[in-house]
Amino acid sequence: MPRTTAPGNGGTRLVVVRGNSASGKSSVAAGIRDRFGRGLALVGQDNLRRTVLRERDVPGGANIGLIDVVARYALDAGYHVVVEGILYADRYGDMLAGLLRDHRGVSRCYYLDIPIEETLTRHSSKTDPDYLARVTELELRSWYRERDLLPGGVETVVGADSTLAETIDRVMRDTGLAGLPPRID
Repeated sequence: MPRTTAPGNGGTRLVVVRGNSASGKSSVAAGIRDRFGRGLALVGQDNLRRTVLRERDVPGGANIGLIDVVARYALDAGYHVVVEGILYADRYGDMLAGLLRDHRGVSRCYYLDIPIEETLTRHSSKTDPDYLARVTELELRSWYRERDLLPGGVETVVGADSTLAETIDRVMRDTGLAGLPPRID
């Protein structure tokens, strides 16, 4: 399928979920997909950067273009897309701005604004002991960026007072995904 400059169509939905480590981005993205069903692609920064490319998060990293290409490809194939990750504004902002500008359907961005202390609490509740041993409080603090919002006010800020279910409900409503059927094929 050839890449178009204007990905998707009037019926596709593009959702961007950003925030600090342990803010709940992956849980929100998985919840949206579970709620919607088939026909919604998850484009996870961690999967493409760490698993596919085994790349560190650096300015100009190859994963930035890969996230863009995968999201565009899925939109062109008729999938709704959720792009999720820390996606620092200074590194990923231009790519995200281009994707949002070019997408022909409904696009919405969400920033999970979770204070550092809540981030540490959420992180400590993870059940993978290997991950907890690898990712320390010191690392979480060094990665943390307070309100690292994209320019132009394009993001809906979701605070720590919004439960996982409430956040998923909000995204489903705001984007119109709640009223759309999943793919059958």
